[in-house]
Amino acid sequence: MSVALPPTVTLDSRFARELPEMALPWRAEQAPEPRLLLLDEQLAGELGLDPAWLRSPEGLRFLVGVDVPEGATPVAQAYAGHQFGGYTPRLGDGRALLLGELTDTGGRLVDLHLKGSGRTPFARGGDGLAAVGPMLREYVVSRAMHGLGIPTTRALAVTATGRTVRRETPLPGAVLTRVASSHLRVGSFSYARATDDTDLLRRLADHAIARHHPAAAEADQPYLALFESVVAAQAALVARWMLVGFVHGVMNTDNMTISGETIDYGPCAFMEAFDPATVYSSIDHGGRYAYGNQPVVAEWDLARLAEALLPLLHEEQDAAVELAVQALGTFRPLYNAAWAAGMRAKLGLPDAADDAEPAPLFVDLLALLQQDHVDHTSFYRALARAARGDAEPVRLLFLDLAGVDAWLDRWRALSPDPDAMDRVNPVYVPRNHLVEEALDAATGGDLAPLHRLVDAVSAPFQARPGLERYAAPAPQDFGAYQTFCGT
Repeated sequence: MSVALPPTVTLDSRFARELPEMALPWRAEQAPEPRLLLLDEQLAGELGLDPAWLRSPEGLRFLVGVDVPEGATPVAQAYAGHQFGGYTPRLGDGRALLLGELTDTGGRLVDLHLKGSGRTPFARGGDGLAAVGPMLREYVVSRAMHGLGIPTTRALAVTATGRTVRRETPLPGAVLTRVASSHLRVGSFSYARATDDTDLLRRLADHAIARHHPAAAEADQPYLALFESVVAAQAALVARWMLVGFVHGVMNTDNMTISGETIDYGPCAFMEAFDPATVYSSIDHGGRYAYGNQPVVAEWDLARLAEALLPLLHEEQDAAVELAVQALGTFRPLYNAAWAAGMRAKLGLPDAADDAEPAPLFVDLLALLQQDHVDHTSFYRALARAARGDAEPVRLLFLDLAGVDAWLDRWRALSPDPDAMDRVNPVYVPRNHLVEEALDAATGGDLAPLHRLVDAVSAPFQARPGLERYAAPAPQDFGAYQTFCGT
């Protein structure tokens, strides 16, 4: 059914129009009783959507994809994916739909996308639905990531459908309405390459350049420049994850965007006790996507993008491979530079052209944090107090007092800036025990804990009275934490 949007808003079908081979026209399943659970009113305003209209019966049917604007072409996108290293040639949106593209109030083209909107031909035996809890998790974590300034897809709304979703137990169903620069993934290019249709691969690359990396169009080798741009964007993104202790959990190639935005918040969490081996995903038995492995996995995923792009890089296979290898080789130095610059900022140290001096300081600090299982987020906020002369909150986090005291002496000698530290080190991240508490309450119908959590993590750098529990690590009896894919 078509619906009238507010008069200044149109919904385009650019992806469906330019890449019909990768766009399967489809419609969302009916939602028996749509009810709004969460709405990001600021984001709605940025999109030119009236929050009051979105809360109306017409707006709710739009948010779950039942009613769409006349002329819109909702589609399930086709893509492939390397899942835990194994290649699946045909994944696609099994429970998701791209409603179309909006031009926001700043003139930026963005995707409007649904999760949990019902089965598509890509569903592979799944029911295509989503439960309230996982969709609320995506809302909370994407709000937190946006508050931290980390590139991310954003959640516009979570809408209960009035339908029961059957998992281990019956659960209330929901649809997530999210916004992204696009939903192009490394897996999109793997899919196009597997068709042996070079024209499709070229059109996909041209689409990606126009959407995300327009400067590449002016390069002598535009498709090589596209790959280099994605490498740089992902190096910067993963460095940001590492600096805040974010563990994505499922870094399959279908979850790596061409835009450099974080996508899909399923088995994800923020690390508490610092440990490179930290894994939160219930299905990651070998630790492939552990916190400390994320840069290596990102580089591996980018190698799969390079393989897909080879026919566009050079007509000679060996020459194409050489170009791809050279471009991929920039990932590690770009990542290392971004991470080192971020660590200098976290420690309140001035920018430096040469990382040689503070590098041992970084290495020794991480060893101390790991040895004593120190809470990642709390440490850096306490460290700013040490820069102001009160080192006791930092010392209380460690067992090796001689070690931390020696490290603090070396660090203080570099004249750290505590105010600068507080601008980059968050007070609040989505603490795992608080996320579970809020999701359990919301699944039972009480949204108040969720609203309080969202409020805290949406403005993470400024400590506020009354939010002390949102800055504290999990109690010891919380135990080991696992997250699940939510399907």
